[in-house]
Amino acid sequence: MADITFYELPGCPYCAKVRTKLDELDLDYDSVEVPSAHAERTEVEDVSGQTGVPVITDEANGVEAMPESDDIVRYLEETYGDA
Repeated sequence: MADITFYELPGCPYCAKVRTKLDELDLDYDSVEVPSAHAERTEVEDVSGQTGVPVITDEANGVEAMPESDDIVRYLEETYGDA
């Protein structure tokens, strides 16, 4: 199991942006595909308190739930960019 968990929806451009950065940095992560219907996104809601995606968690760095693609990409670059 990877330290990073990435909650995403296939076809979501914001999720694609985060996935691209994760792959660019060659990071190991677990992907959780959420349902299309917001009402059915209970797993990501339990983690983040919201039903929107993308969301990441990063156990290695104490990140319990980070939403917003720009914030996630910036975090990944700052945390893992020189790795």
